[in-house]
Amino acid sequence: MMKKIALIYMGGTFGCVGEPLSPMPAEQFLPRLAQVLPLNLEIECFVAPVIKDSSACTAADWLQLIQYIQKLQHDDFQHFVILHGTDTLSYASAVLARFLAQSTHVILTGSQYPLLNAQGTDTREFSDALDNLNFALQQIHQVTQGVYLAFHQQLIHAATALKQHTTELNAFTGQSALVYTENKSQNEPAFNISTQHIEKAQHFNCLNWMLQPIAISALVDNLKALQQHPPHCLILQSYGTGNMAVNTEVIELIQALQAQQCAVILTTQVTFGGMQQRYAISQWLQDSKILISDCQSHADLYAKALKMYLQYDSLAQWYAHWQSSV
Repeated sequence: MMKKIALIYMGGTFGCVGEPLSPMPAEQFLPRLAQVLPLNLEIECFVAPVIKDSSACTAADWLQLIQYIQKLQHDDFQHFVILHGTDTLSYASAVLARFLAQSTHVILTGSQYPLLNAQGTDTREFSDALDNLNFALQQIHQVTQGVYLAFHQQLIHAATALKQHTTELNAFTGQSALVYTENKSQNEPAFNISTQHIEKAQHFNCLNWMLQPIAISALVDNLKALQQHPPHCLILQSYGTGNMAVNTEVIELIQALQAQQCAVILTTQVTFGGMQQRYAISQWLQDSKILISDCQSHADLYAKALKMYLQYDSLAQWYAHWQSSV
């Protein structure tokens, strides 16, 4: 017998109405949503702890969602479908994947167009909302434990999800959930979220620099300016397989940021293929002690940095656990 599904609404285009679009209050939207749910499934609808435009979501919002899911797990729910805005859907997916691991069954989805018409009285004539929701609901009892993204008839492992188009219905890409699950360890523990974690996450400062073809002297100036107020984490998106031109001053400035407890992480701005360090230009990595991304996507790197920030208070602990962190 199929177990009850917890359908959690967190806002986004899915629940918008009007012209221009604006969110329908959750207490008005959920009864309309309930009218279009499949009759052959036992589904209970919930409102997420935070409802907002996904472009405004931060780590604390996703941790509150995880905490809510973990509370519902104690109430015997083990299958969750999350409705979330698409702007930061890849980040939400990656954070949930990092923190929930294989502790339960979760599928996130959203839509490029609202479920309801402008008046909010009926389903919209042209929309991907109901198709995406039905696909997620069809899959939730089929998947192994883990976190996934369902969109446009694709089931993607959450850690690898990437939004690839701003308006097309086929908006997300990533590694097939089936392929990823076959290669993934099933022994990863969940991270139990406390109020203290949520409070700490409100202060998480993660800065990403996608390198541009500028003079090294300009990069030096930028790093010097950053020393005044360093973030907890600086991600440097380099070229190709991780290539980045540096000089002695750049290395010294990176080391100075590290001395201020700023974790400096090297990744690539290329979407697929991962990191490799086979060129002579990358020999400086050994001395600088820069952290190297081993993540499945840029959102997954953000999620890993967040998890390290919540777990460890010193950069030395980041170094000690970076390779073993899941």
